[in-house]
Amino acid sequence: MRMNSEEKTRLEKYLEQKRVEVEAAVDRLVPPADTYPQVLFEAARYSLFAGGKRLRPILCIAAAESLGGSSGQVMPCACALEMIHTYSLIHDDLPAMDDDDYRRGKPTNHKIFGEGMAVLAGDVLLTDAFRLLSDRGLFPDAAAGDLLRVVHEISRAAGFFGMVAGQAVDLDSEGKDVTFETLMYIHDHKTAALITVSLRSGAILAGASEARLSDLTKYGRNIGLAFQITDDILNVEGDPALMGKGTGSDGVRRKATWPSVAGLEKAREKVGELVEAALARIASFDDRAEPLRLIARYVGERKT
Repeated sequence: MRMNSEEKTRLEKYLEQKRVEVEAAVDRLVPPADTYPQVLFEAARYSLFAGGKRLRPILCIAAAESLGGSSGQVMPCACALEMIHTYSLIHDDLPAMDDDDYRRGKPTNHKIFGEGMAVLAGDVLLTDAFRLLSDRGLFPDAAAGDLLRVVHEISRAAGFFGMVAGQAVDLDSEGKDVTFETLMYIHDHKTAALITVSLRSGAILAGASEARLSDLTKYGRNIGLAFQITDDILNVEGDPALMGKGTGSDGVRRKATWPSVAGLEKAREKVGELVEAALARIASFDDRAEPLRLIARYVGERKT
């Protein structure tokens, strides 16, 4: 069932409120652009503040709130997740990867600062994210064991067993006929891993029970996969003006995508199934989980 106008308004209000909170916190926690060496900080902040949905930090916050926690409890973690996501986008756009000229309607980082500085901007965002996560002063209410668990889980989701592994298989699969299992590996690791750990991190810092953590984990994997499949669909039939970047690049590069492996109709059906499965995992949560329910439905309907 699609969202009605009232639900869309509630979701838009929530997303905008949290986006503003996240961006203000990132601005506080990341050194200013005139810090020496200035070009490095300018390059990093250029991509950090180039727009975007802030979906991962918002999911971190929404997971905490669904369990009675607050955005303040998890905000530094939410900011670190956005820094890691931004690093991945900077590197994805490089000529050695997807070779994209535009991201969110603006020239990509390497088009402004050059390839070398774009690599360094991504490197510093990834590294500095863990400075935030390991700063006990930023998490005064968190148990040391919970914070260590969050650091470990985010590290795993970003590295060998998560996002980088997915990107490696994605890159290695270009121009090849891939199996459905390989496609699922790419989507699970490249996209769903960081989305899932965003929810888990917020839940852990809010004191989630293992049962609730399991529900949010399964919710996260489902919407993570739905998000990536929708990305694949939009690369085929999306509106470049709405998306802020070109379409059709996946087909040109012969990338492994749901439309290329299963067809557009099957891809759309799969998105619907994943959204319903995500909603089922949080059906027992109370009204504090309404943003998570609306976000799941948004993921299935989004046009950007």
